[in-house]
Amino acid sequence: MVVIPRKVKFRKSQRGKIRGIATVGEKLIFGEYGLKALENGLIRANHIEAVRVAIARKTQGVGKLWIKIFPHKPVTKKPPETRMGKGKGDLDHWVASVKRGKVLFELGGLPEDFAKRVFRLVAFNLPIKTKFVTRATIHR
Repeated sequence: MVVIPRKVKFRKSQRGKIRGIATVGEKLIFGEYGLKALENGLIRANHIEAVRVAIARKTQGVGKLWIKIFPHKPVTKKPPETRMGKGKGDLDHWVASVKRGKVLFELGGLPEDFAKRVFRLVAFNLPIKTKFVTRATIHR
């Protein structure tokens, strides 16, 4: 089950640049523990789904997960061995644009050492560097 938007205004979008530090979503809102991005980048919808599945398997239904990112941005790709020109390629996948400092996922209802172990496993499924944060460390 890959997460994609139900309806979009434009089917294709330009790539753009991801610069700066997150000013929205940089604090923990729901859970006690979070996974914070340490660099800017694009996170695919299948990465988000892989993280969700990994956390669900590891926690076995204990605790609660909040996913704070959503893949709104479409990415296109031209077929292999295609000559240049002839317009923009077809839609390939969806990505979430992430700035450094944004909390990507939150967990609640678990002991801290267990949440830290879970987020360590989750970090391997993500294409960017991340950091484990708690309410005590983030609100200083």
